[in-house]
Amino acid sequence: MGDDELYASRIFLNAALPLLKVIAADKDGVRKGFAGKSGTVQVSALTGSAGDGEGPEKIGTHFFVEDGALRFAKGLHGSPDIELEFPTVAGLNGFFSGKSKKLPRIKGGLRRPALLVATFKALLSMAAALGAKEPPASEADRDLVVKMYFYLLSSGISQLNKAGHRAVSRWVASSPDRVYAWTVEGKPELSAYLRVKAGNSRAARGVYERSKPFFTMSFDSTESALGILLSIDDMVEATKAGRIIMKGAPEFGAAIGEYMLLVGGYAK
Repeated sequence: MGDDELYASRIFLNAALPLLKVIAADKDGVRKGFAGKSGTVQVSALTGSAGDGEGPEKIGTHFFVEDGALRFAKGLHGSPDIELEFPTVAGLNGFFSGKSKKLPRIKGGLRRPALLVATFKALLSMAAALGAKEPPASEADRDLVVKMYFYLLSSGISQLNKAGHRAVSRWVASSPDRVYAWTVEGKPELSAYLRVKAGNSRAARGVYERSKPFFTMSFDSTESALGILLSIDDMVEATKAGRIIMKGAPEFGAAIGEYMLLVGGYAK
């Protein structure tokens, strides 16, 4: 497994998949699909490496559905009720990036068919939101897509650091205790932030309230945010026009912009 495959899989498993919880909370159809259901769902991929005698090694993540509510946990579960297992890491990356339509091997689906259907419905809804080419028509859908992207970017940068990405890890290792935030003016509920310090990183949802963030990339509206997030607007022009408000030194905005593009590249 190459480094780029590893980095992409870390973003999909530990940054993108947890967005199912956001989709389930904000989308009526998805929330109703999980309503009243319970069980453990795992998404995994075989690495191609020899295991410890118990078969091929694999990577993955899982989540618990507890009476309709989703709760994520990292790593593999000992005995999930349903498992979506990809034969390769490249297969997992291709599926979640939309480059491949090959379905994973489904284990346990016959025992929990309703939970399986709810999971795939949530995955399709997440893919549609993150795969949007233009801003959605409704304000609620624009808010949802922006929130998901903010969560994905902050968590994705942190995951690249934890996976040992050279550029990101070097930046985090040399950083003092600093917080980088993403916001939309007047909509704090969409916010996310990343805290870095001496090699450690932690992504979080919401507004950082302990102090003023070291740097904030703020947008004047969700339309402006989506212009950048969907790559249909120019960052320099948007900054000049006031659609982006850089709250901090411009050079730090350039660095964050670079790592945003890095995460986006691995997720596409």
